[in-house]
Formats: sequence, structure tokens, C-alpha cells
Amino acid sequence: MVKTASLIDLTELKMFVKGEWTAAVNGKTFPVTNPSTGKVVALVPNGGRQETQRAIEAAEEAFKSWSKLTANERAKYLLKLRDLMHEYKDELAEIMSLEMGKPFTEAQGEVSYAASFLEWFAEEGRRIYGETIPASVPDKRLMVIRQPVGVVAAITPWNFPLAMMTRKLGPAMAAGCTGIVKPAKQSPISAIAFGKLVELAGIPQGVVNIVTGSAGPISDEIFENPAVRKISFTGSTEVGKLLVTKSAAQLKRLSLELGGHAPFIVFEDADLEAAAAGAVASKYRNTGQTCVCANRIYVQKSVLEKFSEIFVEKVQALKIGNSLDPNVQVGPLVSMDGLKKVEEHVNDALNKGAQVLCGGQRLGGEFSEGLFYEPTVLSGVNTDMLITNEETFGPVAPLISFETEEEVINQANNTVYGLAAYFYTQNIRRAIRVSEALEFGIIGMNDAVPAVPQAPFGGFKESGVGREGGRQGIDEYLEDKFISMGF
Repeated sequence: MVKTASLIDLTELKMFVKGEWTAAVNGKTFPVTNPSTGKVVALVPNGGRQETQRAIEAAEEAFKSWSKLTANERAKYLLKLRDLMHEYKDELAEIMSLEMGKPFTEAQGEVSYAASFLEWFAEEGRRIYGETIPASVPDKRLMVIRQPVGVVAAITPWNFPLAMMTRKLGPAMAAGCTGIVKPAKQSPISAIAFGKLVELAGIPQGVVNIVTGSAGPISDEIFENPAVRKISFTGSTEVGKLLVTKSAAQLKRLSLELGGHAPFIVFEDADLEAAAAGAVASKYRNTGQTCVCANRIYVQKSVLEKFSEIFVEKVQALKIGNSLDPNVQVGPLVSMDGLKKVEEHVNDALNKGAQVLCGGQRLGGEFSEGLFYEPTVLSGVNTDMLITNEETFGPVAPLISFETEEEVINQANNTVYGLAAYFYTQNIRRAIRVSEALEFGIIGMNDAVPAVPQAPFGGFKESGVGREGGRQGIDEYLEDKFISMGF
């Protein structure tokens, strides 16, 4: 067991329900393991339907008063929560690194990113505008007001345990909603720590509730309890499809941010140094475990050799190691299943003719206790390989040659996913053509890290429904009410 600093005690973790810290009713727990070392970080309460029901009831009760506060009053709470996230940034980053292996410096960046959603939506809550509509007859007045949808459930992923939570809770709370958070079992401690910040910020009891445990019973209660009016989920497309089916019984509102298979295109007129640096930033961030990371790197044939040299040199310079080391840039995979999938994709590619330019192996020796895989670059990749058709979620970059713009657009769009896409060019005409032709919700043009709180985040096709962030993000938590007044 490990014990961190002042915010929470890892030897005695509890869920946060109705402003109180509580164990699972059955007393059961589950272990969270550090993927850098294989050691248990903490035991976390294994809650289920009963705890979820209590959390929903608490949120339903809190909604009555929280929704009546002014936007300014709610904003003050959100900004206090933002300040606390900055105050405890290092401890929150340490927790994240311990439980899911995110490199410490990168985890610090996530804390700041997560806090930025609280700030953005604190301000957006003041801009929930209604409208008046010209009436058809002189003795009527027509108006539209916007009201919070009600109790919200946020089901968050392990790879961005804080940012995905605030990206959902920020707009929900600003809109006047209350709710519960169900974090992933790989990284629940970050959510528990966030619950402590909610308590320190003085946010009224029941506005935010944290329930940890297995997805099945918690999800069943969320989808079957009529008090929950809206669910926001970030995770795999496969699970997202199941949730759409489960939501049908009560027609619950859904926001879904699902899987991706992002193309990264390097045209012959690109700044190759900038493109290679961008590809490294996109591909190897969080050890390749992001839904928007570059999965297929297309390079125009005339510059393939030069780009490959620059790219491989940058990849080989990445520092691998224990995620708590502030100098480490690439940490472990989150689980053995994730590591095995990376190995499967690489082996499949090699068996079908790909070549390793660097990496290509699971790391042993000093790394043998953890789940480490070398940052890898493959050349000679084609469309018959698993890596060009499935999301790898690991530190492997496949290089694919192309000759024409039309060809690469067709290849890039040839996927059921449509979350993010990237391309590098210095030709303004091409920039506009390609931006409009790519069938993805997020486009990074000469930009490998486009996500910001003030812009909408979401995908086309099977990559999801709805948007998070931007002015659009708060719309997901509001109902439009039309009022016709006769006199």
C-alpha cells in the first residue's frame, strides 16, 4: 500500500454520497494496481445498485435547490473548485500516475486542462439565453426559456480520469443539474479525490456524488432509475451502442464520446520537422492511450524517407519509465489486456510484411514488473493489417505511403469512426479542401493537440453523439421550454 500527501488517505478510501464518505454496503472492495510496478495502490469500495440508488436520490433532492440558484452563485462554486484543483495539482497528478500510469508531467497538464472546463462553464452558465418570438395574433406573447434537464449521470473513462469528469460535470453544474459520477475501475481514485475537492469547496450536499464499483449493477440502476434524465458516457463504441439500447426504455438523453481511429496526414509541402513533432505529440501522448491519438500516419511518397528519418529520431529520444518520474514521457500500458492488444497488432503487421523502424518489443529488465512497450514505428503498413482497421491504444505508429490527395482522403475516411483527424500542409488551398473533405468532428490542421475547453469536442459516425466543451457543451444539459401567453 502507498500513502500520498494531504488530500486523501489511500489506506481508507470511500465513496462520496450526499456529502458523506461511505463504504460499500456489503463491505467489499477492489484493488487498483499501479501499471508501472504491478503493486496495489489502494483498495476501493465496490459499490452497486444500492449505493447508486442512494446517490441518485441525493442528487434528486439537491436539484430542487441547486437549480434555483442564480448562474452567478453556481459560478462561484465552480471557480472555487477550479482554484482547489490548481492548489492540489501535484497531488492529483501523483494519484493519476499511480493508478493508471500517466506520466507525471502529463498528468499535471491534465489537472490544469480539467480545471479549465470548470472555469469555462462557470462563465457559460451566465450566458444561457432564452428568446422571444413574434406572435401570430396581437393578444399573445411567445417566449422560450431554458431549464436544467435534471439529474445527470457521468460515466467516465480511465485514460483521462479528471478531464473527462469536469468536461461533463462543469456544464451540468453550471446549467443547474446535479448528478453522480461512475469512474472506471482502473482509475477511480482521481474521482474520489475530486469528491474531496467538492467537499472543500463547500458545494451543497448531493450536488455531486461519486460511486465506485463494477459497471454492470451501477449502470443498470442509472439506466433504470427514472430520476436520471441525462447520461454522458465516454468509452468504447461497442459499449456506447449497448447504452443506446438501454436508454430506449425511458428515452433518456445521451451524450456519447466513443472510439476513434484518427488519420494523421503529412503532405509533401508540409514543414516536416513540425509534422514529425506533431505526430510524436499526438501518437505517444498518454502512451498512445487516447481516443484522438494518431492511429494511421499517412505520408506522401515523395517525402516518406525524409519524414521517417526525422520521426524515428524523435521517437527514439522519448524517455520511458515509471510514470511518477517527472522526466518520463512514455509510461506503461494501463492493463495486461492493453499490452497484449499492442503486441497482437505489431505481430500481425510484421507477419503481413511491415518492418520495424524502431521499438517493436515489450520491455523487460528494469521494466519487467510493469506493463511497458517500446515506442514503436512501423513502415510498409497496408490496409490488410489490423493496425489500420482497429484502434491500437498503444505506443505504435504505422507509416503508410500515399501519392495523391484524393487517394489519402479516401483512405482516411474509410473507417466507421469519425472523431479526430490531423494533417500538415503549407498550402492554404489544400488546407481548406482537406479540412472540409475529412469526415471527422475534430480537425487539427498543422495542430496535433487541438482540444480546448472553448471548442466543441465530439465525433461523426460511430464515434459518438453530442458535443462536450464550447458553447455547445452546456446545451446538452438544458431543455428548451416554449411558453405561449394569451391575454
